[in-house]
Amino acid sequence: MTRKQETLIGSGACVAVTVLLALKLVRDHLSHWKKPKEQKAIIVIILMAPIYAVDSYVGLLDIRGSETFFVLLDSIKECYEALVMAKFLALLYTYLNISISKNIVPDEIKGREIHHSFPMTLFQPHSVRLNHQNLKLLKYWTWQFVVIRPVCSVLMIVLQLLEIYPDWLSWTFTMILNVSVSLALYALVIFYHVFAKELAPHKPLAKFLCVKGIVFFCFWQGIVLSGLVAMGIIKSNHFWLDVSHIQQALQNALVIVEMVFFAMFQMYAYTAAPYKAADIKEKKKE
Repeated sequence: MTRKQETLIGSGACVAVTVLLALKLVRDHLSHWKKPKEQKAIIVIILMAPIYAVDSYVGLLDIRGSETFFVLLDSIKECYEALVMAKFLALLYTYLNISISKNIVPDEIKGREIHHSFPMTLFQPHSVRLNHQNLKLLKYWTWQFVVIRPVCSVLMIVLQLLEIYPDWLSWTFTMILNVSVSLALYALVIFYHVFAKELAPHKPLAKFLCVKGIVFFCFWQGIVLSGLVAMGIIKSNHFWLDVSHIQQALQNALVIVEMVFFAMFQMYAYTAAPYKAADIKEKKKE
């Protein structure tokens, strides 16, 4: 058995475990469908791990694919990441009974202080009072990534197909996306700190780490692998076409393994137990 076959079999097993865990959790929610608005957002978040795993496995199957092919695969993951961030914020709004569109903000949370940190203090006062406008701003800061990520992905793929994709343009897109995702994550962190007390029963930190952890590991391990390639630690060999394909293979393999652990963590963070308990309670009343 060749090294490639061993890698594909091992990775395939990890993908299968991730998908099965995610589907079981989705089934649990569907079996106890008590709060559709909450659970729809939760299901979108749960599917992040299997989508990342399957997407990365496709990259391993066609390890000799073109650069455009790998950009497309990365774009699928990152566009879904943007959707997950938006759904996570929507989930927090639902927990707190906040509706930006209907201008519904509970009186007990109005007037709370939001403390901004550097570099946001260059654009915002250090402390502001919570109101409908500030909540809307946090929503916009999250949703801008949902728009910018797909637009940048399409532009990158089109420019590569047209063979007009110089290095400086690649770095420009990278900087734009890093600023965009950082702003979205910043908005989620601010929201969590302001409403930590009210959100405590819903395990918000565990839920946030499921989202942030996937983004964090995928991004920083990509940076580390790029550094190892630049230092000559990762080199091409007789099996792979070049060092860039080795880097892509390592990145995809690591993501596949990590998604198994995130799928298991999601079983705790996004458990259907509260909805199951509510279901049982209603049946007893009947």
